Amino acid sequence: MKRVEINIGALNILLREKFDGNQAEMARTFGLSKYQLNIIFKNNGKGAGKKVMGAIIKYCERNNYNYKDYIFLD
Repeated sequence: MKRVEINIGALNILLREKFDGNQAEMARTFGLSKYQLNIIFKNNGKGAGKKVMGAIIKYCERNNYNYKDYIFLD
C-alpha cells in the first residue's frame, strides 16, 4: 500500500506567496473549511485525508503546478 503525505514546507510557501499567509483564503480556494486546513498546518501535514489531497491536486491542475511538489507518494 502506498503512503501519501503532504509536503508541509511547500504548502507553507504556497500559503505565504499566493495567499499572503491567509489560511481562510487558501481554504476557500481549495474548497476546504478553515478548520480542516488549520489542523493540517498544526499537525505538519499529518492526518490529511482524501478530501485534502484531492483539493491540493485540483488546485495544482488548475494553476499549472506539479502536485508532486506538494504531496509525497511512497
